[in-house]
Amino acid sequence: MDRSYEGIMSRQIEIIKKSIGVDYDKFEIEGIAFDYQKMMKEAGYTISEIQKIQRETAVGNTPLVELKNLNALISRCSDRGKGARIFIKDEQTNPSGSFKDRRASVSVYRAKELGYKGVIAATSGNYGAAVASQAAKRGLKSIIVQECFDSRGVGQPEILEKERSCAAYGSEIVQTTVGPELFYYTLLLLEETGFFNASLYSPYAIAGIETLGWEIAKQTQQITGRFPDVVVSTHAGGGLTTGTARGLQKAGATNTLVVGASVDLRGLHMASDEDFNRKSFTTGHTGFGIPFAVFPDRSDVPRNAARVLRYMDRYVLVTQGEVFYMTELLAKLEGLQRGPAGNTSLAAAFALAREMNEDEIIVVNETEYTGAGKLPSAQLTFAKQNNIEVKRGDPIKEDKPGERIVIPESPLQIGYIEIPMIQLKESYINQLFKRLNKTEFTKKEIEFIAEDIKESIGTVQKLIEKLRDNF
Repeated sequence: MDRSYEGIMSRQIEIIKKSIGVDYDKFEIEGIAFDYQKMMKEAGYTISEIQKIQRETAVGNTPLVELKNLNALISRCSDRGKGARIFIKDEQTNPSGSFKDRRASVSVYRAKELGYKGVIAATSGNYGAAVASQAAKRGLKSIIVQECFDSRGVGQPEILEKERSCAAYGSEIVQTTVGPELFYYTLLLLEETGFFNASLYSPYAIAGIETLGWEIAKQTQQITGRFPDVVVSTHAGGGLTTGTARGLQKAGATNTLVVGASVDLRGLHMASDEDFNRKSFTTGHTGFGIPFAVFPDRSDVPRNAARVLRYMDRYVLVTQGEVFYMTELLAKLEGLQRGPAGNTSLAAAFALAREMNEDEIIVVNETEYTGAGKLPSAQLTFAKQNNIEVKRGDPIKEDKPGERIVIPESPLQIGYIEIPMIQLKESYINQLFKRLNKTEFTKKEIEFIAEDIKESIGTVQKLIEKLRDNF
């Protein structure tokens, strides 16, 4: 067997298809078009089936918590009649401490159902711990491949902590430096072991998150008598937002707006060795959020089930300093010490709540545990060690990714940067032009694009015509 990089890459489609347990070919339609809904229905599970799977390993049914003290602060910081109520879905209460347990629970269950002896996941964050935990519960082996170090051998506190967590669950850990090694070693191990590819982007993984949206809708209705007006979802690869939105819809909350939130790290290249440790967040930032939104099939499966432009109504960015500030505010006002991923969307929710009416409801769809490596003190110390300036001030005006982290001096300085959805949709079409080297599409392909970016066929045709002139 040719174990060289070139040899493994030449077999990547074969390896992926053998390791995922999904016949993607049966969903193909024409060109770029495939039947997404059919894939999700036939390759996934129903809500009730997923709930049963998750109950077996104590996943889900997490509490919905109103942030009463934080909401009182929002009321004081808002104009009369403004200041929506914020609730958080406390996903820390899952076995490994994040919503990723929902994802992993279905993937690992499917692996055992199909007779695989173990699972492999490529991740440097919470998902690795979730897969390791669920594999242990199901009696399967697990291997976690982490993109962990820059070329100096320096790794971020949060990533190193996750390695220890995965190891505690009995997982084998393979650590790589930043770059193409992650995908190479993942494919190599999948081929050599014959293990299941517990991909973040399979139908199983996304289906596992649908229970989160379902619970948010039902719990909010039970507590307040209505569905939430807005759900804010930390957006990285798109799985959390996609799964949550699908669950909301299945529960009947079809009018709930879904807002994606990412940390603004624009200007930093995530595959760059130089930039790798110049960020204070390993996920939930624009380095994943924008590329995966506009080109979802860049993932490790033939067809990505996380297709966020189908479901996201708005996309906003917050700064690193705002997330650190919100992490401490949540702890001091609510007695909840939670990690930076969920506090990304909480920071956005805080700013949005001040613009909304006081009788409206926002739900932040996740929290995560906070270990030592996730604490603001650890992250800010690491930033300073990498020559990042840390100061107080106005983060929206002064923050500069890779150079400066600006922590608010007041909650009134918590805001957001709006990324127009049409900008993302145009980028999606431009990506098609570049990848396929064509600007003409068949009727079926245009119908697919319209579904994939949640626009009418007429609008898609106009966008193609507009962008074609500049290609």
